[in-house]
Amino acid sequence: MDEKAEFARRLRNAMTRAGYPLRPVVLEREFNTRYWGRSVTLQAVRRWLRGEAIPSQDKLQVLAEWLKIEPEVLRFGEGVRKSVLAHRQRWDEGVGYLEREAFDAFLQLPAPQRKLLREVILTFARDHAAQQAAGGTERDG
Repeated sequence: MDEKAEFARRLRNAMTRAGYPLRPVVLEREFNTRYWGRSVTLQAVRRWLRGEAIPSQDKLQVLAEWLKIEPEVLRFGEGVRKSVLAHRQRWDEGVGYLEREAFDAFLQLPAPQRKLLREVILTFARDHAAQQAAGGTERDG
């Protein structure tokens, strides 16, 4: 399914969960009473509900607040939030004091030195990945 159709499905589901009927006039009225910019037309909200258009970020924020849903979930779906949380959890669980100390020191370096260290680290990571793919064994060093 395409991005606009997926957004429309999430918008309709959010409206239903919030107790609103799936009618463009309801969406237009409720949105325009909360939005401080130029009012949207009935045609515009119809396009949102049909999956023909996605509102701009400022309008998306208003929709999300009104419907009590996170803006990124309304726009991109639950999978995006899960991916972000999994990535954050990986950092929270996988990075100990020593790594954090190294990251802090890295961030204090001038840009040319950070660039050089980044290339060294990526070279080691590529070499390690190649060894793993070839079935090599890992040695502690």
